[in-house]
Amino acid sequence: MYQKNFTQRDYSNHPIEKGEYESCVFSNCDFSNSDLSGIVFIDCQFISCNLSMAKLFKTSFQEVVFSDCKLLALRFDKCEPIGLAFEFSNCVIDHASFYQCKIKKTKFLKCRLIEVDFVQSDLGGSVFDNCDLSGAIFERTNLESSDFRSAFNFNLNPEVNRLKKAKFSLEGVKGLLGKYGIEIS
Repeated sequence: MYQKNFTQRDYSNHPIEKGEYESCVFSNCDFSNSDLSGIVFIDCQFISCNLSMAKLFKTSFQEVVFSDCKLLALRFDKCEPIGLAFEFSNCVIDHASFYQCKIKKTKFLKCRLIEVDFVQSDLGGSVFDNCDLSGAIFERTNLESSDFRSAFNFNLNPEVNRLKKAKFSLEGVKGLLGKYGIEIS
């Protein structure tokens, strides 16, 4: 499919056709609990969609934008790693996994990322603009040159993550020192 618009479709009960979707727009579609395995999305937009708990085995997301979407418990670590690139704006991505994903320069804009697994991910140069990172796990994660200046509720251990040239606000420094039990006021 090329340059098609899909609006208010319920793919949770009627599976989306397997194949390749390029420059398509999905608006107000429900993909919850659906099987998106093996589907290729290139330069697509998902607007106000629910993809919660969808199966993503070998799903290819290349230059995909998610806006105002619900993306609960997604296993992005099961996606096709070649070409994996996306941007998230005003999304709820709670309980998702990006374990070992190589997703440099990813933009997370005004997102809720509660208890998200970023263990061993390569997020170099990524932006977490006004994001809630409560309980997000960063361990052996490349965060070099990433921007956390407006992110909040994060807890990063500088001893087990790569943080060279990462940007933090003065208020965010406590998220780097939490491990040490230091009280900052």
